[in-house]
Amino acid sequence: MLSVLISGDRPRSVVLGVLLMAILIGLATAPFLFPGVRSLETAARICVFVVLVASYDLMLGYTGIVSFAHTMFFGLGAYGVALAVDGMERGFVPVVLGAVLGALAAAVLAFAIALFSLRVRAIFFAMITLAVASAVAVLVSQLSGLTGGEDGMTLRIPRELTPAFKLLNEPVLGVRFNGKLLNYYLVFSVSLVLFLVMLRVVNSPFGRVLQAIRENDFRAEAIGYRVVWYRTVATCLSAVMAALAGSLYALWLRYVGPDTVLSFEIMLDILLMTVIGGMGTMYGAAVGATLFVLAQTYLQSLMGVAAVALADVPLLPALLNPDRWLLWMGVLFILSVYFFPTGIVGRLRESVRSG
Repeated sequence: MLSVLISGDRPRSVVLGVLLMAILIGLATAPFLFPGVRSLETAARICVFVVLVASYDLMLGYTGIVSFAHTMFFGLGAYGVALAVDGMERGFVPVVLGAVLGALAAAVLAFAIALFSLRVRAIFFAMITLAVASAVAVLVSQLSGLTGGEDGMTLRIPRELTPAFKLLNEPVLGVRFNGKLLNYYLVFSVSLVLFLVMLRVVNSPFGRVLQAIRENDFRAEAIGYRVVWYRTVATCLSAVMAALAGSLYALWLRYVGPDTVLSFEIMLDILLMTVIGGMGTMYGAAVGATLFVLAQTYLQSLMGVAAVALADVPLLPALLNPDRWLLWMGVLFILSVYFFPTGIVGRLRESVRSG
């Protein structure tokens, strides 16, 4: 596996290895294996959220920093692309420039927050990040002349990334080779590279120090490591990766708005994906994001099919009513935490060690 060659981090579980390979192959061949607009949208969301969750795990799982500002960095990347595209001629240059500036803005803001907040207790840092994220969300909504306010902004992305651009006139294996397909593989490729970079970082000497700080920051500082400096670098790196994920999301959706990139619901989703997959594993980001996005997209439809199939069974059709899909999402999350307290990846690795 490519990730093993780059990072030396083996799955250490046959089941996990098969699961990760299935996710990689599924995403790489999604346009051909699962033709259709909805499936392609789902695959693109999985790619983006794998990067976003992995960047959050870099803070929470590997460094022990609890932050509620991750959607703020995500939004900075998305709005960076939107503003650059809106203010320049249509092409790839505004997209790249906007992504770079968005990542830079996220790094600067993360550095400022870390500089003034990482010396306080963890709960106070979490509250500070929540306050800053809320302030940024309100500011974006109020600056309607610049950001479009609550209505958001529609992006004029390069024509080569839109369905109007045709590579081939006739479909191949039922798939149209157009700009939408190019856009998907751009999102997939960049997401894969960003994930592998983070995997390499957490398995480097720098990553080992972060884990030492997470386990016992007093001991790490006693043996000579500058704890605040390492936490600050980890926070900035995490913010940059989240901003780049936001840029990819904006490029794919061709739209940005407070509800799509800055809402607190997204922050909760990120936290749930991290916990479900397994904190401090990085591979957990891929597993958690995939399962969560699939459940968000298809659980309601599956419940509708099950309710019809069990129409003659007492009580079950009412319980499986599609309108109750959020209730069952909550039940599934509770069960996953109960049976997999260290996440799916952590549980699979523990079973190998105990076996």
